[in-house]
Amino acid sequence: MSDREDILVGDFPFVPKQERAQQKRNALLESGHMLFFSKGYEHTTAKEIAAHAGVATGTFYRYFSDKRQLLMSLLEDKLDKLLPPEPSWLSCDPEALLASLLEAHNNRLKEVGLRRVLPELLPKDPELAEVLSVARRKIHGRILSGLKQVSECGLTWKDLDMDTVTWSIMVLAENGPDKEKQSGKQADYHELAKVMCRLVFPPDILKKLRTEKKSPAE
Repeated sequence: MSDREDILVGDFPFVPKQERAQQKRNALLESGHMLFFSKGYEHTTAKEIAAHAGVATGTFYRYFSDKRQLLMSLLEDKLDKLLPPEPSWLSCDPEALLASLLEAHNNRLKEVGLRRVLPELLPKDPELAEVLSVARRKIHGRILSGLKQVSECGLTWKDLDMDTVTWSIMVLAENGPDKEKQSGKQADYHELAKVMCRLVFPPDILKKLRTEKKSPAE
């Protein structure tokens, strides 16, 4: 965990060492996870988290300063799972690979189950917003670096700015799962990957990459 994430979580009032106390803390974490996911951050209180975990409200404050600290404890090792995947553009079939990455990313988001609390929390939590912003810029830099390598090979559109293409790909990757919620239709990762790849490759280049076979030496 980085120093920045240490700041987000802060010092806990009490860190349990005995198994029974650890079980109570874990019960509070599980309770908070479920309530944040089902009710949202603003509509969940420390008292509700404690009641759902089967402990007194005072017990909640024995382990956590407030509900934000509990949420940060849930997020501290999961922030990377909330960020879009980093594609490999020079594979034999970039569309298929990207579709697989997008599906795995969406499955991770569902596993974390806390994505819905971020839109309501980020405007009120500048420290968390900055941590996520720094992480997004790092992902952006890695994706852009990969696109520049592909561009230097003469495989991308010559009239498109790769920095803008990178941000466009990240927006599609981050908001693709929302289509499922808004339209009621299951996300089509292959269609999403097709759109992203069209931003990068002209059709003839994409067709060549998709059908090109590796030589026996590879």
